[in-house]
Amino acid sequence: MQDPNEDTEWNDILRKKGILPPKEVPNDAEEEEELARQQRSIVKTYEDMSLEDLDENEDEFGEEDEAAIEMYRQKRLSEWKATQLKNVFGEMVEISGQDYIKEVNKAGEDIWVVLHLYKQGLPLCTLINQHLSVLARKFPQTKFLKSISTTCIANYPDRNLPTIFVYREGDMKAQFIGPLVFGGMSLKVEELEWRLSESGAVKTELEENPRKEIEDKLMSSIRSSLPSRKDSDSEDEDY
Repeated sequence: MQDPNEDTEWNDILRKKGILPPKEVPNDAEEEEELARQQRSIVKTYEDMSLEDLDENEDEFGEEDEAAIEMYRQKRLSEWKATQLKNVFGEMVEISGQDYIKEVNKAGEDIWVVLHLYKQGLPLCTLINQHLSVLARKFPQTKFLKSISTTCIANYPDRNLPTIFVYREGDMKAQFIGPLVFGGMSLKVEELEWRLSESGAVKTELEENPRKEIEDKLMSSIRSSLPSRKDSDSEDEDY
């Protein structure tokens, strides 16, 4: 059934012909109540919005809403800053096996953890500790930890060192075990950064694997040192 109070062209024609009664006009009290209800709804919308949402929908709000929007924007900004400050690490920390659950499994929501198991006196372990210290300062939102292997995991074999475990919210996301994985003492900090970025632990600005250039040069060198097919055929004819 059609609403006689609905604003349609057909209803206007029927009113002019007297078929429909004149449209009911809400009194001032009703208008004020409806306006207040809409304002309450808008305020709730602000409360539910993130900083991104407030910026995206800024044009949809009127001038009278600017004060409320700014208030909620400042509130969201303060919450965001508090979260960032809480999750800033900025240095590599030494832990023992007793610290493992607290520092790794209970690191916090959406926190990436990079744990290096090492042994003193192993040059590659020392190098990786140096690189990770650099990366800890570069990526303060990621938690970088190190632990002497046998204090963290009893009887952990030296042949598996260095070892890097990557965790997020207590779940292991990647593991790098043994010297061959790291490419030996020629390992550069950028290469390690790339490896960690592939696991998701850091957000690098590197556009490609720095190791690729070294590998390409190595392959080019190998190819240039090999005899060509023509040279091989010529040598065969001499015998």
